[in-house]
Parts: sequence; C-alpha cells; structure tokens
Amino acid sequence: MNILFISTEAVPFAKTGGLGDVIGSLPGELADQGVDARVMLPLYKRIKEKYRESLVFQKDFPVALGWRNCYCGLFTMEYNDVIYYFIDNEQYFLRDGYYGYYDDGERFAYFSKAALEALQYLDFEPDILHCSEWQSAMVPVFLKTIYQQEQQYRDLRTVFTIHNIEYQGVFGKEILQDLLGLDREHESILLMDGNVNFMKGAVVTCDRLTTVSPSYAEEITYPFYAHGLHSIIDENRYKLSGIINGIDYKLYNPYRDKALSVNYSRNSADKKILNKEALKAEVGLDTAVDAPLIGMIGRLVEHKGLSLITHVFDEMMSSGIQFVLLGTGDEKFEQFFREKSAQYKGRVAAITAFSPELASRIYAGADLFLMPSISEPCGLAQMIALRYGTIPIVRATGGLRDSITPYDPETGKGNGVRFESINAHDMLDAVQRALRLYQEPEHWHRLVQNAFKTDCSWKKSAIEYVELYKSLL
Repeated sequence: MNILFISTEAVPFAKTGGLGDVIGSLPGELADQGVDARVMLPLYKRIKEKYRESLVFQKDFPVALGWRNCYCGLFTMEYNDVIYYFIDNEQYFLRDGYYGYYDDGERFAYFSKAALEALQYLDFEPDILHCSEWQSAMVPVFLKTIYQQEQQYRDLRTVFTIHNIEYQGVFGKEILQDLLGLDREHESILLMDGNVNFMKGAVVTCDRLTTVSPSYAEEITYPFYAHGLHSIIDENRYKLSGIINGIDYKLYNPYRDKALSVNYSRNSADKKILNKEALKAEVGLDTAVDAPLIGMIGRLVEHKGLSLITHVFDEMMSSGIQFVLLGTGDEKFEQFFREKSAQYKGRVAAITAFSPELASRIYAGADLFLMPSISEPCGLAQMIALRYGTIPIVRATGGLRDSITPYDPETGKGNGVRFESINAHDMLDAVQRALRLYQEPEHWHRLVQNAFKTDCSWKKSAIEYVELYKSLL
C-alpha cells in the first residue's frame, strides 16, 4: 500500500503547530505497519537554506493555474527513512514565513495543482493521497473535477484530515475561473456564503474525511465548533471518522531528553522532584517554598481558555500554588501574566517566548498541567505531560476528552482531572480537586504512575489509519 501525504508542514522541515508534528511522525509509524508512506511539501526558503546540500533535483515542469503558466521544480530528500518530495517555486515559497500573505489562496492552489502534476514524474505510484488542512484542500477538488478523467489518476483515492476547522481558506468568488480554472458546473463544490471555501471543497470531494480525535469528529457537526461548516460536515458524516493523534516517543522521552536537569522514567519517578527544583530556580520561583507547581504551555488565545484562568486567577493562587507559564499570543493575556508575575513575585513566572527546551523542563518540573481549552481538536501538550508524569487538568473537549480519564479514588483508575462546562469556577473546582489528590500521597503516587503508563504513542493510531486506507482500496 502506497500513501502520499501532501502537506504544508512536517517536522523537522516546517512547523507552526500540531500538523507539523503529525506529518513528521505518522509516515514513519505507518512504515512499521508495512506501508510505503512518503511526504510532499512546498520548498520553503528555510528548507532550501538549511538542507541545500541534501536536496536532489529531479525535474522541472509547467503547471497551469488559471491563465498562468507556472514553473515547478521537483526535489527529493530522505530523512529518518522517509522519502520527501519538495515543490519548488520561488515566487510563491521563497519567503521568510509560511502563511499570512495576501496571495495565500494563489500560493496554495498552486501547491495543490503542482502536487498532482508532479505525480507523473515520481518514482512512486501512490494509491491514496492524504491531505490536511485548507492549504492542501484543493488536491481532492482538482482531482475530482480535472484529473480523474485521465487514466493515470483514475484509481487514486483521497483522505482529507481537518486538524482545526477554524481555518478554512476563504477567498473571493472571482478566483474560481481566474485562478482555479473551474467551470460553472463545479462552482457549488467550493462556494459558501458567496465566497470560495477551500476546506468545504475538500470535505465534499474527498473519499474519506477524518479529524484528529473521535470527540472532535462529533463536535464539528455542531455550530458552536464548526465555524459555519456544520451543515456541510453533517451532510458528509457517512465518510467521517476521528483518529486521535499520538506523540513521538523518541522525541518526548524524559529518560533521554537532553534539555532536562535530571533524566528519569516511570521506574525512577522520584527524580522528577529534582527537575522541579531546577525549574523553579531557572524561572525565578521561590525554591524555599514546598508547594504544588502548575505549568501551562501554549498559545495565549481565547479558545485555549485563557479567559477562564484570568477570571479566577487570584482565587487559584489563594490555594497556595506556584504557577509557571510559557507562551505567546494576544497582548492582553501576555500583559495579564506579566502583571501577575510582579504581583506574586516568587510564586508566578510568565515567560512570553517560544523555547522547546524550556517547554521540556516545564513538562518535567511541574506537578500539574493546566489546559482549560474552549476547543481542542486533539491537543498534544496533555499527552506530553502524561509522558513526563505530570498530571493534566483539562476541559472535556475534543482530544482532551478522549485522552484524559478522570481519576477515581475508589478504583485508582484514571490519568488526570477533568471539568465539563466553559465556566471559570468549574475550572477552579477541577484545580482544587487536583490539589487535594496532590496532598494524598497514596492517590498521588498511583495517579502519577497511571500517567506514565498511558500509551499516547502513534502505534494504535497508525493501525487505525491502515484500516481506513484498506477500506478505500
């Protein structure tokens, strides 16, 4: 079985969020299941500069985009036993960033078209094209409307994965013929509320539709979560499934993580306290205070539940905790935590920056990890926290619901603490429940061991993807 992932991110080449982690990990896991999985990416400026000596030029060919006749260069490279193909066009991709440009619609319509054209020149015949997010959403659209009439493309099937339905690729109607070159008979595939919607087109035309957790697959059929696409998703529910993401166990491993002060494992969990002491000293927390330490890592934006925290932060601090935060985002939230760092000097540390190394030390050094998200398609941070023996406190949404089971003192089962509603005091109650468990050594030890034992690897998810692919063939 041959699978080609067509994506705009993959670790280590390009990453802005969870998509990069998924495409950087899943193909390798599929290889362990006997699948030949390869990846196609845009040749961004950063990739060209960093991997110039490793990239092998294959061929150049023209790509028709509306009335435009565009250049495309095809490069290859092998990394961690996975073959990557790169689509080169300096007009579109030789830029400092990945997204956020005025011509993003044109850039990624080109990428989707070029990816399909490139299939003619590969030393590889995929059975399935697996696309993700709006940036590669035009692949199934172009395939169904233009390419599948040709013999080489006739048996190709597509899987489209929604990682975050909030970002749909919405552009003016005028690009239908000018840029996409689609006939009037195909307008209904893409048009929504008077605009062209790339994600809608993929939902309608793909052969299988997936999201990154079972709960999120259900949630996006409701208006609250779907950002206007709920009726389209519901109409295509028959081909929808949710497969939760995993994490890279080689990358996230407290026993081998070089960023940590002291390495440890489930069998040496007592060494975790040494990382806590080192973290507190590093970020300026009072090392003489023996208090539960709550950590938080991520984007400081509304849908991550930041308003819940700001609403009851002082009440949370009255419980005697210490708090460390790492992340950037909306200025109002950054300013809030800067002020709280000054107000609770030695008890609150807010680092408004991006640092993977410090993130590792927070995962290892914190006792509890707070994720009160309003919406969380999958979430990786709670899984990484479990891997490091740190107990997640989460709102029951999306992948948080699917990966965190509330701890039950009577049975000793469960790996975290959950709350249901979008309510600041419900979140505060969850924090206080977690703190009570922290004060009971027998329950706390069992809960930490449960966290370590939770399997968040890609193995189970990879098997589910293989079954999905087989159903298409």
